[in-house]
Amino acid sequence: MKRLLATVLFFEVLMPSMNIYAKEDLTSSNSIKVIMIHGNGKSTPHDHWFPLVQAKLEEMGLKVVACQFPDAELARATYWLPFLKDELKADQNTIFIGHSSGAVAAMRYAEENRILGTILVGASHTDLGLERERLSGYFDEPWQWEALKNNQQWIIQFASVDDPWIPIEEARFIHQQLGSAYYEFENRGHFGCDRDELTFPELIEAIKKKLSLMRDVIDR
Repeated sequence: MKRLLATVLFFEVLMPSMNIYAKEDLTSSNSIKVIMIHGNGKSTPHDHWFPLVQAKLEEMGLKVVACQFPDAELARATYWLPFLKDELKADQNTIFIGHSSGAVAAMRYAEENRILGTILVGASHTDLGLERERLSGYFDEPWQWEALKNNQQWIIQFASVDDPWIPIEEARFIHQQLGSAYYEFENRGHFGCDRDELTFPELIEAIKKKLSLMRDVIDR
């Protein structure tokens, strides 16, 4: 069944930090690494749309890392942020695809580290009044929105009005702070967990568009 996109908001931007990246870093897909970050609650990189997205990105010539993160139940920052930096070697040629708590981890990482770009799926910026989210440690400090923006070239964001766990106001606030390329749906829930979501063609197309736009800018 064809899904309908609620075109409440959509913005396409490239971050002003474009000039911090060398031309050769952007013109070859082989130099780009995609790290897929699953959510908490014992989620895995084999859940939902992760496997198909990984396969499609690899067909595009991108290196994709989709592995099991430690501390999968709570997804605590004290485990996940060092794992991204020290084990997975996320750097300025890295694209994050973060779902739920994985999206929150991606945002916190980008506050202090340069990356290429981020896709946020079902992200929040507060602990939602939940003890498990509070224990994650991601919400202990104020968000450094400007640093988060300036440490990457672009941010894509997916949210749905009917998400059973994250109010749409959370996503809209993040979009306002980051100027993300924002896709808001009416009927996609939490993009997995609450329903069977095995495909995510909109995400693939959004990445293709960003990479094409980046190369066009550099070639001018």
